[in-house]
Amino acid sequence: MGFAYFPHTDEDIRLMLERVGAGRLEDLYSDVPSDVLYGKEYSLPDAMSELEIRRYFSGLASRNSKLLCLCGLGAYDHYSPSVASSVISRSEFQTAYTPYQPEVSQGTLRYIFEFQSMIAELTGMDCANASMYDGATSAAEAVIMAVSCAKKKTKVLVSEGLLPQVVDVVKTYASYNGIELGFIPCCGGVTSADAMTEGLSGEDVAGILVPGINRYGIIENLDGFADEVHSHKALLMVYSDPSSLAVIKTPGEWGADIVCGDAQSLGMPLCFGGPYAGFLACRQEFVRKLPGRIVGATSDLDGKRAFVLTLQAREQHIRREKATSNICSNQSLMALYATVYMSLMGPEGLREVNALSYGGAHYLHDALVDTGLFEDAFGKPFLKEFTLRAKVPVDSLQKALLDIGVFGAVEVGDSLVNFCVTEKVAKEELDRVVEHLKSVLYEVL
Repeated sequence: MGFAYFPHTDEDIRLMLERVGAGRLEDLYSDVPSDVLYGKEYSLPDAMSELEIRRYFSGLASRNSKLLCLCGLGAYDHYSPSVASSVISRSEFQTAYTPYQPEVSQGTLRYIFEFQSMIAELTGMDCANASMYDGATSAAEAVIMAVSCAKKKTKVLVSEGLLPQVVDVVKTYASYNGIELGFIPCCGGVTSADAMTEGLSGEDVAGILVPGINRYGIIENLDGFADEVHSHKALLMVYSDPSSLAVIKTPGEWGADIVCGDAQSLGMPLCFGGPYAGFLACRQEFVRKLPGRIVGATSDLDGKRAFVLTLQAREQHIRREKATSNICSNQSLMALYATVYMSLMGPEGLREVNALSYGGAHYLHDALVDTGLFEDAFGKPFLKEFTLRAKVPVDSLQKALLDIGVFGAVEVGDSLVNFCVTEKVAKEELDRVVEHLKSVLYEVL
C-alpha cells in the first residue's frame, strides 16, 4: 500500500501504527467486509507529459454537447461578464477561507459585506447572511429558522409551486429536524390563498414557504399573504430569483419575514450543475436566528472604516446539537462572483437584463402558441420563463429540439413543458426554433 506522493516515511508509518495498536495498514480496514474491498489494480492511464495531459482532457471536453439553453427551472443562462471570472481567479480569493482574523481578512470581509448589502437591497430585507450552498439548502435553512423563531410550533406549510428540487431538499432537512411539513396546492398555476388560510387554521404552523416566481414561471401575487400568516403568529418565507427582484415587487414589499433563494441568476455560468450560491435574508428582529455569517462595518482605533464578523452561527464546535445551524462553510467565492456582477450591472443593467429576457420570452411564447402545437397553460403573468401545454408528445418535441442543438421543453407536468429565454438568446435563434418545430411536428399533431 505504498503511495508515491505521501510524505510519510516507513518509520513514520510504523510509529503511527504502533500508536493506534495496528500491525499493518490493512488492519485499519479490518471492520470493512472483504467483499466490498476492491482488490484489483486500478485502471489508470500511464504517466503523461503536460502536453499529453492537456490533449487528453481536451478530448474529453470535446465530447460534451454545447446546446442552446431554452429552459430555466432554477438554472438560468444569463450573461457572465469576463471581469467576474478574472476577479475570482485571483489567488487571494481562490485560496481564502473563513475570515476569523479580521485584521488580516479585510478584503474578504469587505466583499462579503457588499454581497450582504446588495442582497438586502434586492430583497427589501434588513439583513442578509454571507451565503449558503445553494437555493435548495437556503430554503431548508429558512424552514428550520422559522421553527426556531416560533419556538413550540413545529409545522411548516410549503407551496407546491416551489421548484421540485427545492421541495425535495426541504423534505430531507425537515425529516431529520422533527419538522412536520404540510403542502399548499396550486390552483390555476399559482399558490392557493384559500388552501393556505385553511392550513393555518390549526394554529400549529410556524411559517409558510412560497415562491415569488413559481415552478411554472408565473409571478405569484402574494397580496394579503403576510397579513393572514402574521394573524396566526407565523412567519412568511419567500423563495426568490434575485435577478428578477430588480423589476418585480420585492418580498419585503409583500411583507415577508425571511427570504431565500439562489444567486446563480446573478451571472453565474451554467456549468454542468454548479457551483451555485444560496442566500438568506430576514427582518432585523430575526437576525440572531440567521445561519451562516454576518459581516458588519465598524471603525478601528484610528477611526478608519473596518469590517468584522459581527455574528456567526458556527456554533457546532461549542453547542453542537443546540446550534442554530450546523452549516459549516459557505459559497463565498461565488458570493464574490455575484457581488462583482451586481457591481458591474448596477440597477439599470439588471433592469435591462430583465427587459431583454422579458421581450424574448414573450416573443417565443406567442410564436409557439401561434404554431398550433401548443396552448397557454395558465394565462398568468411571467417574466423570462413560461409553461405551455404541448399538443404533441413531449418526447417528440424534445427530440426535435435536440436535433438542432437546443435544450428545452422540460416536462413539468402532464404535457406541460418549460421554456425560458434570457438576454443571451437572439431573435434569429428563436425564429429558427419555431420554424424547425413547425416543419417537423405538424405531421404528429
